[in-house]
Amino acid sequence: MKNIAIIFAGGSGKRMNTKSRPKQFLEFRSKPIIIYTLELFDNHPQIDGIVIACLEEWIPYLQKMIRKFEISKVQAIVPGGETGQDSIRAGLEAAETIGDKDSIVLIHDGVRPLITEQTITDNIECVRQFGTCITCIPATETFIVSRSDGGLDIPTRADSHIARAPQSFRLGDILAAHRRAVEEGRHDFIDSCSMMSHYGYKLHTIEGPIENIKITTPTDYFIFKAMVDVHENQQIFGF
Repeated sequence: MKNIAIIFAGGSGKRMNTKSRPKQFLEFRSKPIIIYTLELFDNHPQIDGIVIACLEEWIPYLQKMIRKFEISKVQAIVPGGETGQDSIRAGLEAAETIGDKDSIVLIHDGVRPLITEQTITDNIECVRQFGTCITCIPATETFIVSRSDGGLDIPTRADSHIARAPQSFRLGDILAAHRRAVEEGRHDFIDSCSMMSHYGYKLHTIEGPIENIKITTPTDYFIFKAMVDVHENQQIFGF
């Protein structure tokens, strides 16, 4: 049994309005965002391997960056599919050649570089205990849910969470769900927890850091830059 990170790097960055490169390859201090993400998993002592699903035309550049920044745990890079769901399935199938059905897979966005070592550890321990783990943050604003009859439901904040990543499972379970989705012609699941919930798996959650944002807009990018500065100051000055 292994702990394998599945990193999704298949987005084209349309909301970022970048013309020269996808958002995951934007650089800060001469380092691509995806390398910041990969370093977190590469440096974690419990992660045994990393699989990346990447835009096919950017795989050679990614391989070059992995060598440059000495990322050592990447065991496979596979072309992404037409949808995020297809890309994750490709990554999971590559992970199947590395681990067994009981291996733990941590599915994570390449443009979420602000998680912590503790978040990764908590995901692994939660899956060991319960079989699933969805990283969440508490809801800080009120959700309004529209019903098909035109009415509205307003869940309490205490009962509301925002799902982020990693989203982690036993490899055999999440692959079975993906293959069932293919059989049923379903390619519209927004994320892994939505798929697993749809197929009847009980989901367990852990609370992750608030700064665990997904970099999809220019504003997100500037928040990321500021948070990197904060973390560096904490290390230097002991804040």
